[in-house]
Amino acid sequence: MELSIERATREDADEVLRLRRGAEDWLAGRNIEQWRPGGLSVAEVGPQIDAGQWYVARSGDAVCGAFRLLWSDEPVWRAENAFAAYVHGLVTDRRYAGAGLGGRLLAWVAEHGRRAGAALLRLDCVKHNERLRRYYADLGFREVGERTYGGGTWVNVLLEKAI
Repeated sequence: MELSIERATREDADEVLRLRRGAEDWLAGRNIEQWRPGGLSVAEVGPQIDAGQWYVARSGDAVCGAFRLLWSDEPVWRAENAFAAYVHGLVTDRRYAGAGLGGRLLAWVAEHGRRAGAALLRLDCVKHNERLRRYYADLGFREVGERTYGGGTWVNVLLEKAI
């Protein structure tokens, strides 16, 4: 599959949200609490797109993936925050499940981060999503910590890999 990855524009906001809603529904259908349905809105995504944080992947004219890329993430990584490529909201169109699209997007981020001078690619995910944690481990990420939110009701695992 031919793939192009570029910074999202405001015109891509609906597609980013479409992908996210598809992922939310898929997760909810498997009783995986990760993203609450409707938890991301155009009011939130729009300013992030304007700040250059969102990227979209296209196959032809179709948006088939999206992610948010930050160079610092103190709210999540706290004292361990450093200049690195931080990925949030990575999502792919379910029609491409099993095609390796997520891995291709993360490989692109790793190369983009390396060129920018980052030594690490970092992300986080909910602790109870064992399948996703295995997926990241298979891509070479290692778990380096945890963050607890909501008075202990929500635990995220911090993952990183050298780039």
